[in-house]
Amino acid sequence: MSADPAAEAGGAALLIACALGIERFALRGAGLGAAAGALTVLRTGMGPQSAERAVTRALTGRSGEPGEPGAPGAPGERPTAVIATGFCAGLALGMHPGDIVVADETRDPAGRTLCTGTRILADALSHPLPGGPRRTVHIGPVIGSDHVVRGAERAALHSTGAIAVDMESAATLRTAVGHGVRPVAAVRVVVDAPEHELVRIGTLRGGISAFRVLRTVLPAFFHWHRSSLLPGGELDGHASPPDHPGRDVSL
Repeated sequence: MSADPAAEAGGAALLIACALGIERFALRGAGLGAAAGALTVLRTGMGPQSAERAVTRALTGRSGEPGEPGAPGAPGERPTAVIATGFCAGLALGMHPGDIVVADETRDPAGRTLCTGTRILADALSHPLPGGPRRTVHIGPVIGSDHVVRGAERAALHSTGAIAVDMESAATLRTAVGHGVRPVAAVRVVVDAPEHELVRIGTLRGGISAFRVLRTVLPAFFHWHRSSLLPGGELDGHASPPDHPGRDVSL
């Protein structure tokens, strides 16, 4: 019996997308323990438009210019799974730098994208790794913005039910599913929060905490990917209905 269910199910690619060089550096262990199939850690650049272009190129080999068709996959080919990751701003009171946000959906002005395997990811991330930092996991909607969000705008976004905001996740997942049905997820590490904003003196410490946690997420990503390759390709679907205030599933 194979120790790797992904190998039994047949390989499929995993694309992990992040915006910043420091995020990609935190993920530099990608490839160790990955599921069967090709693995790419893609640095998209900052902002939703950069994410759209980079993900389109990665999935289709095309530039992503308006009106340009995507390239279809080969018959019977398993679609590439996509995870958007990196840092984010937490929107809920009580969040701290280093907390993890697992999206059950991403939202932006263009619409929303439902995530798959939310519970599998949250459960895997809730269990600390030996010698690793404590990980607090929140589940809820992640909203997209084209700029850094602070103060009153942060509170306004939280009032919509979103628990975190970043600039690329919504565009990344929307673009991914726009080029074919596939497993998609977004996992972000809080670098600042309502009570720990970037402008405060604790910024450096918060950034270090977030970086340390981001370095630990890969095993959970690989577990999620392997689960997507099991017979039937079924993950656990959506962890909760949209427009809820989020849940803390930390241990």
